[in-house]
Amino acid sequence: MAVSNRPLNRQDFKTLALAALGGALEFYDFIIFVFFTVVIGELFFPPDMPDWLKQVQTFGIFAAGYLARPLGGIIMAHFGDLLGRKRMFTLSIILMALPTLAMGLLPTYATLGIAAPVALLALRILQGAAIGGEVPGAWVFVSEHVPAQRTGFACGTLTSGLTAGILLGSLMATAINTSFSPEEIRAWAWRIPFITGGIFGFVAMYLRRWLHETPVFQEMQERKHLAAELPLKKVLREHKSAVLMSMALTWLLSAAIVVVILMTPAYLQKQLGLAAAVTLKANSIATIALTIGCILAGRIIDSLGAGWTFIAGSSLLGGVVWHFYNGVLADPSTLYLNYALAGLAVGIVGAVPYVMVNAFPAVVRFTGLSFSYNVAYAIFGGLTPLMVSLWLKTERLAPAYYVCSLSVLGVLIGFTLLWQQRSQSR
Repeated sequence: MAVSNRPLNRQDFKTLALAALGGALEFYDFIIFVFFTVVIGELFFPPDMPDWLKQVQTFGIFAAGYLARPLGGIIMAHFGDLLGRKRMFTLSIILMALPTLAMGLLPTYATLGIAAPVALLALRILQGAAIGGEVPGAWVFVSEHVPAQRTGFACGTLTSGLTAGILLGSLMATAINTSFSPEEIRAWAWRIPFITGGIFGFVAMYLRRWLHETPVFQEMQERKHLAAELPLKKVLREHKSAVLMSMALTWLLSAAIVVVILMTPAYLQKQLGLAAAVTLKANSIATIALTIGCILAGRIIDSLGAGWTFIAGSSLLGGVVWHFYNGVLADPSTLYLNYALAGLAVGIVGAVPYVMVNAFPAVVRFTGLSFSYNVAYAIFGGLTPLMVSLWLKTERLAPAYYVCSLSVLGVLIGFTLLWQQRSQSR
């Protein structure tokens, strides 16, 4: 799967750094929407609509980005397996930058009426198609550049870059909420993060000029070992168990990221009446911890293997997340410390791509990973905000129950991986 058992060299670190930085800038574009769901709901839906319905519909538009991921991901992965990883890795950026910039310039409901949320939905779908190719492509790209024994570290580092994009979004949202009044934000300042995101996209595209095609793909191309048939057809016929495992891992990843990191600032504002600036500052701290946690998870999985990493990591995730939500509802003064610990525990997601890139052979790796990840994220990541938002009408601890349930799944995945590892070694 990787080029050799040599140590990481200067070129490897350069590749990891550029890929992670580019991923951070592109992921910022995709998630900045969620930090402004409250104001977007106010501006893009009728003023007489109930607040809870505005939030559900706004999260519905957010979810549309996830539902669009499979199509974009499958198409880009198809050509990534046939034409090269780098080409698709670069194409995804421009497909993200343009709709993000357009969001920042989009007229609101007061100007366009019902056409405003419809246009917002269309732009969100384009973003989803772009990120559908970006994330799996990035994991495949870095894993095929580094030695086999450093695959976990490479994938964890890349994932930390993606989570750093969430941090950029959180910092931007914090800056907007502390620099402008609520009236100024509703009037025009909410547009700044989206316009900035469009600029970020073009910066990321420039950075990727310095990346090279992966040695694994170059070798397949030279030996003419590229897929002789439609890659997706081969994946669905020969790698069903890998697809199911990857989908289960994606469900765990989506629950942790979407609920604990992306939804929690709005949750804290609604449930505890905390100021947006306070919740976003706490979110920034949690996301820094998450970024560190992803790298740690990658290093640990290289040393311990996938089974024990997911058994221990998922157990930690469930326990810490339960403590966080219960603690903050009982005593909001615990917010910063407990949210940071929760963010660190969410770092188990940094180990997820290690399993997925190893689950598929190189000839269909991009397609297999992209199909599994994007279809599962469309279902679970896309519907999670809606389910949790509706559940919150009757249960204040809905986010905790949801994430803890998926932590149990993570432990079961760990035991399954451990069993597979021991079966293969016999």
